[in-house]
Amino acid sequence: MADVTLKGVTKQFGAHAVIKGVDLSVADGEFCVFVGPSGCGKSTLLRMIAGLEDISGGTLSIGGRDMTNVGPSERGVAMVFQSYALYPHMTVRDNIGFGLKMTGHAKADIDARVAEAARMLQLDALLERKPGQLSGGQRQRVAIGRAIVRKPEVFLFDEPLSNLDAALRVQMRIELSHLHADLKATMIYVTHDQVEAMTMADKIVVLSAGRIEQVGSPLDLYHRPDNLFVAGFIGSPKMNFIKTRTTAAGAGVTVTLPGGGTLSLPAPAGDLPKGEVTLGVRPEHLSATGEGDATLTGTVRVAEHLGSETLYFAALPDGTELSVKADGLSGLRVGDAITIGIPASACHLFDGEGKAVLNGDLRR
Repeated sequence: MADVTLKGVTKQFGAHAVIKGVDLSVADGEFCVFVGPSGCGKSTLLRMIAGLEDISGGTLSIGGRDMTNVGPSERGVAMVFQSYALYPHMTVRDNIGFGLKMTGHAKADIDARVAEAARMLQLDALLERKPGQLSGGQRQRVAIGRAIVRKPEVFLFDEPLSNLDAALRVQMRIELSHLHADLKATMIYVTHDQVEAMTMADKIVVLSAGRIEQVGSPLDLYHRPDNLFVAGFIGSPKMNFIKTRTTAAGAGVTVTLPGGGTLSLPAPAGDLPKGEVTLGVRPEHLSATGEGDATLTGTVRVAEHLGSETLYFAALPDGTELSVKADGLSGLRVGDAITIGIPASACHLFDGEGKAVLNGDLRR
C-alpha cells in the first residue's frame, strides 16, 4: 500500500480554474473522504489522482514516487465509479476477473484472486449469476471486487453508493468499513453525503470552489470547524447561525440575542473580536424545554417526529429560524410556542469574515 501526496495541485479547463492549489497528504492505510457541494471539484481531484484528468500544475506522488505525468495503468490505483459498469453478458466471476484476463494473468492466478475477493465481499454463492440477476448492492460489490483483484496500492471511490436506496447505503457503508479494516489499504472516497464521510473516514477533506476549507478527523470537523462553511456543511441538520454582537464582560464575552437577551460565553474577552459576529450552535445542543444559560422564545413551524427524536424548526419573532433536536416523545405541535435553551459551553463564534474565533467545548 502507499501514501498519496499532492503539492500545489491545480486544474484548468481552458481559462476556468477548477482546482486552485491543493496541498494534501493521505497516509498509508488511511481512509480519506472528500466532501463538498456539487461543483466543488472533489470528483475532478479524484480523477486527477487516478490519472483520468491531467494535472495542470503542481505534483502528485504515490508511495513516494512522482506520478504527476505517469499513465493511469502505471499508478497502482483502482477506481470504483458511481456506475457499476458491469458486462451484462458475463457472470460475476468473469466480470471480477476480466481485467486480469486482459493483462495476461494466468488462469490459476485469476481464479485464486477472484475466489478471495468473492469471499471478502460475500459473493461466493453468486459467482455464476449475471448482473441482471443481482440487486444494486450486489452489483456494487462486484464492481468493488473487480478493483480488489488488481491488488492496487490505492483504492479510489467516486460516489459508489449514490444509486442505492437508503437501507442498502447503510449496509454498504458497514461493508466498506469492514473491507478497509481487512485490506488495511489506502482509500480515497468522494461523496456529497456528509453522513457517509462521518461514519467511514479517518480523515475528511472539505472542499469548496476548488479549495480545501479544512482537513481533519470527523469529530475535529464537527466540534472544531474552522469557518462558517465547514460548520454549516458538517452536521445534519446543519449548525444554527444567529447574527449578533459581542461586548467585553469581565473574564468572558457577552453576545446579544434576538429579543433583547444576552449570553455570556466562557472565553477570554481579549481574544475575541468586538462588534458583529455570528453565534453558532448545533440543533442537538439546544433544549426544547428552555434548559440552558439563556433562552429564546419562538413558534414551531415544522415538527418532524422521527421516533427516537423529534426535530423542530422554529421561527423567532425577528424572523431568525432555528432547528432544535428534542426527545422522541416531545409533544409540541406546529403553531405552539417553544422556549429554546442555549448552553454557553456549546456555542461557537465566527468573526465578520466567517472564521471561527471560538469553538464550543461541552466538556466544560
